[in-house]
Amino acid sequence: MVVGNWGTDIVFRVSEREALLLQNLTRTVGSEWATHSRIGLKDQSEYLRPSLQQVTFTLVLDATLGVRPRATLDKLADLTERGEVNPLVIGGRRVGRNRWKINSTSEAWNTILNGGELLRASVNVTMQEYL
Repeated sequence: MVVGNWGTDIVFRVSEREALLLQNLTRTVGSEWATHSRIGLKDQSEYLRPSLQQVTFTLVLDATLGVRPRATLDKLADLTERGEVNPLVIGGRRVGRNRWKINSTSEAWNTILNGGELLRASVNVTMQEYL
């Protein structure tokens, strides 16, 4: 069953054959404000604009769940360095109104087998809204 996707390149899914697990998704929405000093009075705030939204999440890559951890890590690194931009969809609904870019990934190689084969890894992904 498909949980969501980032374009056609990354599909979050859980099935009997394969599981690309998406965990700990956090979305940050904010705005920019200016503060004006006033003599003898409290500072005055002025709304400027909305900030770019940000999403962070962890992907669990486990070969015992039908995922090729090393290949997936390489694919994510390539997509990040190429500057790919795609809609982020979770549960059939877009996250935010705009497309998303990957700002950074951080890998943890959790289990490495004899011969250097990667059995289990996790990767923290940071995305930012793209306009």
